Amino acid sequence: MIDVMLLGTGAMVPLPDRPLSSLLVRADGALVLFDCGEGTQTVWRLYGWGFKRLSAICLTHLHADHVAGLPGLFHTVANSGRTDPLTVYGPPGTANVVDGLRVIAPYLPYQVVVRELEPGARVALPANLTATVAAGEHSVPVLAYRVERARQPAFDARRARALDIPVTLWSRLQQGEVVAVDGREIASADVLGPPRPGVAFAFITDTRPVPAHVALAKDVQLLVCEGTYGPASEAEKARQNRHMTFAEAAMIAREAGAGRLWLTHFGAGLTDPQAHLAEATTIFPSTRIGRSGLMAELSFRKELDETVLPGRDKCANARS
Repeated sequence: MIDVMLLGTGAMVPLPDRPLSSLLVRADGALVLFDCGEGTQTVWRLYGWGFKRLSAICLTHLHADHVAGLPGLFHTVANSGRTDPLTVYGPPGTANVVDGLRVIAPYLPYQVVVRELEPGARVALPANLTATVAAGEHSVPVLAYRVERARQPAFDARRARALDIPVTLWSRLQQGEVVAVDGREIASADVLGPPRPGVAFAFITDTRPVPAHVALAKDVQLLVCEGTYGPASEAEKARQNRHMTFAEAAMIAREAGAGRLWLTHFGAGLTDPQAHLAEATTIFPSTRIGRSGLMAELSFRKELDETVLPGRDKCANARS
């Protein structure tokens, strides 16, 4: 199971009621953050997920509205008592940016490890999550992320009994081990069923739509995608600034066969994203306007369980 929650949905500049775009993921208690604009930790506090278990930060690109919150977050994580290393992933140049930001956060009780990723890279995240990245098209190098959790094949108890395998050995076979029974070597493949789909989501922002996005988001349960510009009348502006309209994000979701689309990263001039929702739903009906506290539980069930978490204080993002 993976919990995915939007913290902010703003682009370029934070607004009083719209924090900058960021996404928080929880799996088996571990936390992974996607992008960290200024103020990310402030809205994070509204929802009570804590900071100590933040194990990784995945950056899409290195513009300030996606990274400027890192120094303050590093201090908050330190104050939470974390001593285990924290890994920051991002495109080439991430190490220089993190080093520069750490001029004002030099002393931390944990190690900050930076891993720069090239398009096509596949890396292991905490809690048995795996991330794959693809290149986008923006004014600087940008990465889109697919995060998935594999599902083990089902254990075939009838086959195990037919092979006279003691029940005490079943768990080892489920974990992929080879066991010996009466002089026979039995592999997990002998008692496991066919592969089963796991759970997956994709996070795509600050980019024009490119074919690699469709492949990256293929069959995800949830696609979180930028919609910097709402109406089709701003399509030319989206092209010039290398962002997307609602309709373009919806086309990615439709072509990828995504289960649900959350729109995010709204430009400051887009005061009422909800007013333009039909631009997306006419293409991909299962579209929702993102807002702070919007959460989905992704499980091995096909259905996606959505809710909006109330903040501990007055919840930001009232307009969207």
